[in-house]
Amino acid sequence: MSAMIRDAEATKKRILEAALQEFATHGIAGARVDKIAEIARSNKAQIYYYFGNKEGLFDAVFNALCVEGLRATPIDITDLPGYAGHLFDNFEDHPEIARLTTWYRLERAGSAEPLTIVLESLQGKANTIAQAQQAGLLSSHYAPADLLGLILHLSMLWASATPEFEVLISGQSRSHRRKVVTDAVRGLLTQ
Repeated sequence: MSAMIRDAEATKKRILEAALQEFATHGIAGARVDKIAEIARSNKAQIYYYFGNKEGLFDAVFNALCVEGLRATPIDITDLPGYAGHLFDNFEDHPEIARLTTWYRLERAGSAEPLTIVLESLQGKANTIAQAQQAGLLSSHYAPADLLGLILHLSMLWASATPEFEVLISGQSRSHRRKVVTDAVRGLLTQ
C-alpha cells in the first residue's frame, strides 16, 4: 500500500473519530464541520471530498458504529439473557452509541436510506429466533421480531434513560442494572 493511500485512510479514520464525538454531543444540526476538521487535524475540504456533506459524514460514522456493534455482539440463541447482557455492556462502555442512535432517529429517519447491514442483521436475528421457536428451543409467546425488539430495547434501557430517571436510579450499580436486563429477558423467555 502506498504512503499516499495509507495517509488518506489515516485521515479518514481521524475524521470519523472526531465526527463521532461531535455528532454524539451535538447531533447533525449542531455539529460543526470546522471543529471536526480541527480535532482531526484535517480541513473542511477533505471532509467534503471524502464524505460529500455533513449528512454523508454522519451516515459514515453511524454505519461504522453499527458495523462495529454488530461485530462486537453477535446473537447467541442459546443464551439470549447473556446476549442482552453483552449489549448492555456495549451501551455502558460506549455511551456515544445511544446518543448517536437517538440523533439518527431524530435527524435521519425517513430522510436516509435504511442501512443494509442493520436491516440484514435484524432480519438474520429474527430468522434465528424463529428457527429456535420452530425447533421448540424458545417460547413462541412473542413473534420473533417482537422478542428481538424487546431484547434490544431492554438492553438499551439505562443508556436511554432521561436525566430525571438517572437521578432515581443513581444508587444502583452497573451489575445491578445489568442483572435487571438479563432477568427481564429471562422472564420474557418463560412466557
